[in-house]
Amino acid sequence: MYLERLNPQQRMAVEHGTLTAGNHVAGPLLVIAGAGSGKTNTLAHRVAHLILKGADPRRILLMTFSRRAAAEMGRRVERICGEVLGKNSGIMADALAWSGTFHGIGARLLRDYAEQIGIDPAFSIHDREDSADLMNLVRHDLGFSKTESRFPTKGTCLAIYSRVVNSETELPLVLRDAFPWCATWEKQLRELFACYVESKQSQNVLDYDDLLLYWAQMVAEPIIAEDIGSRFDHVLVDEYQDTNRLQSSILLALKPTGQGLTVVGDDAQSIYSFRAATVRNILDFPASFSPAANIVTLDRNYRSTQPILAAANAVIDLASERFTKNLWTERESPERPRLVTVRDENDQARYVADKVLDNREEGVKLKSQAVLFRASHHSGPLEVELTRRNIPFVKFGGLKFLDSAHVKDMLAALRFAQNPRDRVAGFRLMQILPGIGPSTAQKVLDHMAEDPSPVMALAAMPAPPRSGDDWTSFVSTMQELKTGKAGWPAEIELVRQWYEPHLERLHEDASARLADLIQLEQIAGGYASRERFLTELTLDPPDATSDQAGVPLLDEDYLILSTIHSAKGQEWTKVFMLNVIDGCIPSDLAVGTTAEIEEERRLLYVAMTRAKDSLDLVIPQRFFTYGQNSQGDRHVYASRSRFIPATLLQFFEVCGWPQVKSDTAAAQQARQVRIDVGARMRGMWR
Repeated sequence: MYLERLNPQQRMAVEHGTLTAGNHVAGPLLVIAGAGSGKTNTLAHRVAHLILKGADPRRILLMTFSRRAAAEMGRRVERICGEVLGKNSGIMADALAWSGTFHGIGARLLRDYAEQIGIDPAFSIHDREDSADLMNLVRHDLGFSKTESRFPTKGTCLAIYSRVVNSETELPLVLRDAFPWCATWEKQLRELFACYVESKQSQNVLDYDDLLLYWAQMVAEPIIAEDIGSRFDHVLVDEYQDTNRLQSSILLALKPTGQGLTVVGDDAQSIYSFRAATVRNILDFPASFSPAANIVTLDRNYRSTQPILAAANAVIDLASERFTKNLWTERESPERPRLVTVRDENDQARYVADKVLDNREEGVKLKSQAVLFRASHHSGPLEVELTRRNIPFVKFGGLKFLDSAHVKDMLAALRFAQNPRDRVAGFRLMQILPGIGPSTAQKVLDHMAEDPSPVMALAAMPAPPRSGDDWTSFVSTMQELKTGKAGWPAEIELVRQWYEPHLERLHEDASARLADLIQLEQIAGGYASRERFLTELTLDPPDATSDQAGVPLLDEDYLILSTIHSAKGQEWTKVFMLNVIDGCIPSDLAVGTTAEIEEERRLLYVAMTRAKDSLDLVIPQRFFTYGQNSQGDRHVYASRSRFIPATLLQFFEVCGWPQVKSDTAAAQQARQVRIDVGARMRGMWR
């Protein structure tokens, strides 16, 4: 039976509320799923179990943090149901029609309820870069780009706006806590954000944050909230520790009593406060209902060895507030995690490279090994060393597929055809044409905005000087796309044929970029319509491909380098963590409040629990700082991270590489004097 392969805690979570006879909808459930505890498997079994017990799969809302996760969940549910009912049962034909990300589900509901909330259902969606570009246009129109003292950049302005929206926090508090250097611009930022909202509305576009904000505003109306909530008997949310206050308010509005509500997550892995996620959502969830939500804890780990888990448990046990949970496993090992002291970052790089190659000689593939770090620039010396030794590697995350200029050009054409009032798409698109600059593009867009039929207005305009046949080709392509005669996905091929001559003119590596565009066409074939393609690709873009990804195409095996944030949810046989020192973990930039320090502790915990068999935490005694203090870039002496105090050393094998002797305070001071004198001598000749 499918439930027999679950452990007792997993089975308790899966069967919650289904043991009662009849179609009973259970009260709220919180599943605290520790790292490597089979969270995805448990959630998939719960969804399948609900269906097998009679729940209508079309009335199940499943929200994950990526479309790929939702697709994988659907495959698992279908496989489990198929085992019980047979492959041809047909029960999965319409299963999980409402499965996706918060933003993706929000976009669908907003189109369904558009008339009731006063928006046009044909709205287009801006990704982060498009939103920043529109913010910049408004910023420029208001004259803020020419202020006497430097006004915040478009990216900073968008980050402030996004934090206010997603955290449901007033602007002055956001500026005080997260952007103190921008506090003097509060009045101007208010004006900027008001005009930014007006611009979006006039162009019929929503940005990433609007998909949650409009949804939250919509369910703030009791009648609409009840209508949407009544569409779903069961609502399940994955990675609840990564939700923000806006997402939590949406969830509680849909299911105010908690009936049919299941959330799964781990407070110890809440590490995305920079995206406005708050650990309070999961910590406060049980008390949000009366009676309080049931809690099931998954603490059996199927990934790591017991010594690795003992060390990770010890680190997180020092947290100021958490759900009590100690991971355990049946995977015993005599090998404790290593705390490796090295002289400096160069020795750190050499140590990691040596160990990686040793592991490879012992049969561990490079892909089964990972090097993790708190900040992207921490891997610089290691990347140089790996390159010198011809050790292939890929670093996460780098450029994303949709960040490349040629792909954004193609998508801009599709978006402009979908919504001709989208000024960001039109502005980008027209400047692809030779002879058309920002001024001409603005005039064209202004003329289109004044006409109720913007595409007809575009066709009636005379060609701008020096644009020639390129203008004619552009207009005819837009007209053909507007008619929809080509159909989907043939429309994207039509755009590529129009764009190819410009690709060759604009980019020296046109052939490599053309491969990306062909892949984009293949991706498009998997979507039912242009609207669905643009929406889902904007909300959940794939990773970079070909030469944009940094993946060594000529090597079948390569080492993984990754920030801790990008590593969450992943696992490797052997893991190295760089710079386990104060100033890096916790970061010097994240020690302003207790909440920030606690999140840094959770980051270390997440990094440690990525390892299956072997874990090395590397501690360089000297570390190069990049202008983080009044003395500028300089080497400083480092100390082991405060998250591993002396009381926890019993959980580690403490060693040095090469034979590093502990410096006395006097020896450190003498060495520092020699360094300072040398710097002065060199400075005489500059």
